[in-house]
Amino acid sequence: MKLSVLIPVYNEAATIEHVVERVRAVRVPVEVIVVDDASRDGSGDVLERLRQAGRLDVLERHPVNRGKGAAIRAGISRATGDVVVIQDADLEYDPIDLPALMQPILDGKADAVYGSRFQGGPHRVLYFWHSVGNRLLTLLSNMFTNLNLTDMETCYKLVRADLLKRLPLTANRFGFEVEITARLAQAGARIWELPISYSGRTYAEGKKITWRDGLAALFHILRYNLFPPAGEWRRR
Repeated sequence: MKLSVLIPVYNEAATIEHVVERVRAVRVPVEVIVVDDASRDGSGDVLERLRQAGRLDVLERHPVNRGKGAAIRAGISRATGDVVVIQDADLEYDPIDLPALMQPILDGKADAVYGSRFQGGPHRVLYFWHSVGNRLLTLLSNMFTNLNLTDMETCYKLVRADLLKRLPLTANRFGFEVEITARLAQAGARIWELPISYSGRTYAEGKKITWRDGLAALFHILRYNLFPPAGEWRRR
């Protein structure tokens, strides 16, 4: 079973090559798809070198910055694997966790697997209020979806490709995490959660999420859960 790893990139020249090599080292067949969302720090040059070296299976470039969600949707449209996962271009999530996260799907028990930063895996100690904010957003999302997730905002969401490709995803920026969770719940997907390691970055190291994104997530939780699009996409 092939895993398509989607890597949205925006100004990650310092880390993207290391991330790609970590993904390539995973002990499962992988397809590496990178979407450069109009980086301005030299990431494009690094990615072109990696493409020429055969380290990338797909490299797509956005002429203007469209946001993480838009980059992910572009990557989903190019994926040919059986399972799809998003890999941030920084060093916060370790691809070594991916084979274990795939297992419930391989066993036929799950349609999607979330890697939780709050289930006891090793993690770097950082911001108290970030963890509080993540837990509050997860709680509010769970109230609408009737799921019992511990980490709705995690980057590591592995989803069967056939299911993911028919979900009506529209979010352009960080609302993607809320939207995909709402759509999976509305589709009746079987979701598992497993612990992962997490090495969060400080703002000095390039972290991009701010309190404004948290406020936007509150709006997205209401929007995507209360107003799902019509259609037959809910049928598994």
